[in-house]
Amino acid sequence: MDLAHMFDPVAAGIVIGGTLGATVLRSGLADCRAAIRAVRALFEPKFQDDIVRGALAPMVAQAEREGLMRLSLRPCGEASIDAALTALVQTRSLAAFASCDDSAREIRVAHALRAVRTLALGAELSPVFGLAGTLVSLSQLPAEGLARGAFMGAISMAVLTTLYGLLLGNLLLAPLSRAVERRVESEEAARRDITNWLIAKLAPVCPPAQSGSGAARRAYLREAG
Repeated sequence: MDLAHMFDPVAAGIVIGGTLGATVLRSGLADCRAAIRAVRALFEPKFQDDIVRGALAPMVAQAEREGLMRLSLRPCGEASIDAALTALVQTRSLAAFASCDDSAREIRVAHALRAVRTLALGAELSPVFGLAGTLVSLSQLPAEGLARGAFMGAISMAVLTTLYGLLLGNLLLAPLSRAVERRVESEEAARRDITNWLIAKLAPVCPPAQSGSGAARRAYLREAG
């Protein structure tokens, strides 16, 4: 098999350019930027829950010994958890901790959903532009007759645009969409475990009047779980 015949820059330009253009027009620049950030994050280190938990352990031990007022906050490597702990120390309220953590989680999940939706849309559109490229190539057949060279060139481009559309959608964009989704699900589960652990450890040192009732805390834990 001659792989050189598998590359046609015009066919690739029609499929890739058309897919990207239509995706931007339908999703918008903001969602496309979210998709780019999410794909880039796939190649960055994953959320290290064991490292974050290890960084939080000394603070939890100090809070259990000395209370929240004397707690020395140190960055744990996760900005959303640091912000939630700051809210907890300032208010001495588990409700504030949970609210800050929930807000950060909602923002992360919303961005991830936008990325997944955009990549999935691109996966749906790429075969459409493969078909569009096929129609464009067939439209280039000479009206006065079927010269062998023109006929073979048009048929080759028609086949390749269809192939490029299928490959772009099913071997690149759709797998990327699922990879982003799996990454977010895994990392959010790890973050949720740490949050539940922190709530269980810090609840005894929070003033009962401000930390919320035990029923409220159990409800939060059920929701988080």
